[in-house]
Order: sequence, then C-alpha cells, then structure tokens
Amino acid sequence: MTHSPAAPDLSAEEAILSRRAMRAFLPTPVPDETIGRILEIAARAPSGTNVQPWRVLVLRGTPLTALTQELHALSMAGDHGTEEFPVYPRKWREPYLSRRRKVGWDLYGSLGIAKGDSERMRAQHARNFLFFDAPVGLIFTMDRELERGSWLDYGMFLQNIMIAARGVGLHTCPQVAFMMYGAVIARRLAIPDSEMVLCGMALGYADPAAPENNFETVREPLENFAHFVDTLA
Repeated sequence: MTHSPAAPDLSAEEAILSRRAMRAFLPTPVPDETIGRILEIAARAPSGTNVQPWRVLVLRGTPLTALTQELHALSMAGDHGTEEFPVYPRKWREPYLSRRRKVGWDLYGSLGIAKGDSERMRAQHARNFLFFDAPVGLIFTMDRELERGSWLDYGMFLQNIMIAARGVGLHTCPQVAFMMYGAVIARRLAIPDSEMVLCGMALGYADPAAPENNFETVREPLENFAHFVDTLA
C-alpha cells in the first residue's frame, strides 16, 4: 500500500537540516507539475555570467524502468563502466579516509552487512542504478566545453533541487555513480556527444521503514572548518 505524506511547511533552515541522502523510496508517484516546479526553483541558483550550465532529463514510468534495469544488470554482472572524470582522490589520506570509511560502515551497519560480505555490498551498490526504487530519476548533463566555474554553478543547482524537494515533503539522493555509465545513458537517452553525464538523482517519498534511511552522517563542528579572521598577517 502506498501513501502520499502531506507536504510540511519547512523553513529554509529546516529543509537543509532535514536533507539526507535516502537510499530507499516508496513507489508513490510525484506529479509532473511538482517536479517541474522544483526544477524551476532550483534554476534560480547563482551562475557565473548567467551561463546556467544545467540540463536535466526527467525519467519516470517505462523509460525509467528500462534504463535502470539495464544499468543494474551491468553493475551486477561486474561491468563497472568507465570513469568520465575523476571524482575522488587517487590516494586517500586523513581526515578524508576516516570520514569515507565511517559513512560506508554506518550504511552497511544499518543494513546488517558485515565487513567482508562483498556480495551484499555489491548488491547494495548496484541499487544506485535503480535510483533506489524512487519513482523519479533525474539525469544531469553539461556541455563538455564548459570549465570549472560552471561545475561550481552546477553544484549550487543540485543543492537547490534537494532543498526545494524537502520543502514539499520529498527526499532525494544525489548519485555520481551514474557517470560511470555515461556512454550507455547517452545512447539510450539520445544525449549528444557534446554533453557529458555528470550524475543522477533519485527523487520521491522516502521509505521511513527502511533501516538505511535512519542513520545520519556526522558533520565536523564549526571550529574545525571555520576560522573567523580578526587581523591580517
């Protein structure tokens, strides 16, 4: 049985603080007009010289199912795709290594996946390519000719989507994993060679009963990342 939770009236602060990457969704449909409004709001993101580098493909229904089944099958078969651009450091060091390990083990721990259980880990990773069963999958592309400034713009656009979605009672999961299958996605969605697939994002109502949705990542305290400058050297 599905249900549509009533949209809360969230402040910007509440929307930001309640945003988490959800990894299990209800099949409850999201109306096209709601999706469109979220994207319209998100497009007010700042953009250097108003370039507006974002392009979005909205998948639901049959196209969503067809694409996700293909990508999921590739992942489960051991085909990891091709990295279009580097996402993470080639060599991990502290403090990033510990943070990365902690979120991974917290996720697996919530699901009862023990260290060394590579089969269950692989199956959980492959769920990325089902958009974690969300009724809406978003694929984001960008013109290959654009430079790093546009990547900064794009990050603000993605964040706006996630916050706007929270404002109407929805949740999201940003997923760079889709970049690995950029060539497959481009072929299936007729994306021109001049554009690259940056990432995907699941959008829908989070399943409150799913254990993987009930852990929260740890954030560094303010004093660890912010320094208030009172004098210059």
